[in-house]
Amino acid sequence: MPPSVPSPRRVARILRTSLFVQVLCALMLGIVVGRLWPDTATTFQPLGDGFVRLIKAVISPLVFCVVVVGITKAGDLKAFGRIGLKALIWFEVATTAALLLGLIAANVVSPGSGMNVDPSTLDASAVDGKTGGGSLPSTSEFILEALPQSAVGAFAENSLLQVLVLACLVGAALLHLGTTKVPKILPAIEQVQDVVFAIVGFIMKLAPLAVFGAMVHLVGEYGLGVIKTYGKLIILCYAVALLFLALLAIALKAVTGLSLWKFVRYTREEMLLALGTASSETVMPRMMQKLRQAGCRDDAVGLVLPTGYSFNLDGASIYLSIGTLFIAQAVGVDLSLSQQITVILVLMLTSKGMAGVPGSAFLALSATASSLGVIPAGAVALLLGVDRIMDSMRVATNLLGNCVAVFAVSRWEGALDMERAKKVLDGEIAFVEEDDEPQGAGPARPEPAKAELPSRSEVEAEAAKADVPAQSVPTEADGPARLAKEPAPEVS
Repeated sequence: MPPSVPSPRRVARILRTSLFVQVLCALMLGIVVGRLWPDTATTFQPLGDGFVRLIKAVISPLVFCVVVVGITKAGDLKAFGRIGLKALIWFEVATTAALLLGLIAANVVSPGSGMNVDPSTLDASAVDGKTGGGSLPSTSEFILEALPQSAVGAFAENSLLQVLVLACLVGAALLHLGTTKVPKILPAIEQVQDVVFAIVGFIMKLAPLAVFGAMVHLVGEYGLGVIKTYGKLIILCYAVALLFLALLAIALKAVTGLSLWKFVRYTREEMLLALGTASSETVMPRMMQKLRQAGCRDDAVGLVLPTGYSFNLDGASIYLSIGTLFIAQAVGVDLSLSQQITVILVLMLTSKGMAGVPGSAFLALSATASSLGVIPAGAVALLLGVDRIMDSMRVATNLLGNCVAVFAVSRWEGALDMERAKKVLDGEIAFVEEDDEPQGAGPARPEPAKAELPSRSEVEAEAAKADVPAQSVPTEADGPARLAKEPAPEVS
């Protein structure tokens, strides 16, 4: 029997209701337009950039509200501190594993061998143009930058770590004061959270346009020829990323019993949007919603996921370790074991300060090359042509790595509803937009009034006056069932 062909009406309904299908169509259409009309690359770029700006505008208030509500409802600041400590331990182990995996793969495959590039022919100033002449913060600068200098400035600059610190302080203050002294603060923050989620729902309707604009710009600006030139490096990075995700899936299964593949299927719209826009920040609000509905407690989601955007860059770690060895091999420098250990140690530090810094990957690579003293600084320009192609690998790996961290730390801390998580990932419980059913919205629905029945003594007295048998009149002892079946006769 031949397979049934969907009717045009059904296809139109799927296109209208499925964000995944809309984004997928926009992705393919963007590739076609960028390939056929590369001159339009800059014309459509504002579609993607505008969407990213809109999402970034709501990330800080959303993170603040989720963290404050999570701390207050959990009612235990020590538990919140334990979640933070366990998250940092998980992040350090994961990023170190990613760095080691990339380094081993680059040694085995040697993606840059045989290129014999003369560093003097490379334009080192192009790297300065990519990074804007900036630099990565030192350890002390990174710590100071995480502390807010101004409450308004933390939100205005969209500094997630500063917003997290403010949220922790506000949550701790609410726990200290209690609901008796400030009874209206927490409900107000919850209502702001509902408003922000509603705004996110509005913005997400523009996701297909954003993906279309971003893909037209990518294909039109960089073309497909770069894949031929750097094919070996690109294939290696993506293969190592897939291997790392397989290891993450094993770790997730061992710690929680959950399936990473089912989680990817559950978040397929967000994953496709992140890949299309080359930004994991665009899906942070929706990921927070989906993780909460998948059984993770608010305080764990609110702390682990945003912190991971600064401390758990697994995809970037893979790219940096492979990229460093690729550059060395391309210019004919053979790194010793001690020098490769230095690469790991330097990248463990520099990768933590990459978030939010323009051209951070090149800054980290330049810092690593300078620390070794044997790789010319200009050699970093070798990766300028392929860096944008690597964004999809970095974004997907970073995003899934952070989501796995939320599940693992939640399970570790006892902040994961396992039964609900399994039902959600199995599709037994559907995802519901939080702006469709805002929590705590609207007054409580009043219960229907109960019928008031006369007592037995009252019935007997009235029946004696009217000469009516008392048994024919329902009373409070008879209950509402008889009242419904047999209405009481009129008693004069």
